[in-house]
Amino acid sequence: MKPLDTKKDYQNYVDKKSPNSPILKNCFNAFWVGGLICTLGQIIMEFCKYRGLDKVLSSTIVSIILIFISAFLTGLNLFNKIGKFAGAGSLVPITGFANSIVSPAMEYKSEGYVMGVGAKMFTVAGPVLVFGISASILVGIVYLIFNTQSITLV
Repeated sequence: MKPLDTKKDYQNYVDKKSPNSPILKNCFNAFWVGGLICTLGQIIMEFCKYRGLDKVLSSTIVSIILIFISAFLTGLNLFNKIGKFAGAGSLVPITGFANSIVSPAMEYKSEGYVMGVGAKMFTVAGPVLVFGISASILVGIVYLIFNTQSITLV
C-alpha cells in the first residue's frame, strides 16, 4: 500500500474503511424498542391499579419489575444484544441504569463475589448513587433547619 500523500487521499481512505451507519433504521429501532419497554411498564402500571393499588405504589412496583427484568436479561447476556439492536432505545433511564450496575459485576465475577462482583458493581453507578444520596441528605438537613425555625419554603 502506497503512503497517503494528501488530505483528500486520507479522506477517501477513511470513507472506504468506515461504512455509513443507517441513521433512519437506527432511529426507528430505538423508537420502537424504547416504546415497547415503556408500553410494558404501562401495562404493569395498569395491572397494579386494576388490582387496587394506588398510583405511587404502582409506579414503585413498575420500577422494581423493570429493574429486575433488565438486570436478569443483562445476566443472561441478552440485554447487550437488545442494546446493539436498539441503541439508545433500550437505555430508557431505569433499564439502562440497571444494566450499568449489573454489567461490570458480570464482567468481573471471575475475581470472586467480594473483590469482583461487589467491588465492580458500582463502578459506573457509584458516582450517581453517591451524588444522589449526598444531595438528598443535604436537602433533608436544609428542610429540617427551615422546618424547625417555622420558615415555610413552599
